[in-house]
Amino acid sequence: MQVGVAYSEPSQQVWLTIEVPDGSSAREAIEASGILKQFPHIDLASQKVGVFGKLVKLEAPLKPGDRVEIYRGIICDPQTVPRRQLDDDDDD
Repeated sequence: MQVGVAYSEPSQQVWLTIEVPDGSSAREAIEASGILKQFPHIDLASQKVGVFGKLVKLEAPLKPGDRVEIYRGIICDPQTVPRRQLDDDDDD
């Protein structure tokens, strides 16, 4: 069956379409995609994985056409992110 595997970093995005045996898990698809060699810093023990934006366990079985997504942690420095200011018109 055909599935996709996606991973994104600020400077690079990868979406691979691969063939895996029916009943393959999210982990098996990630391993078969070769993405772990391309991004050796991916740590499946700590990073979350999803299918079409919904978190799943690595052993979750896939269906044909599924897109497995490997998520990075969000790191945000509050001093570098501008505060949202309410518009005075919102008070009416």
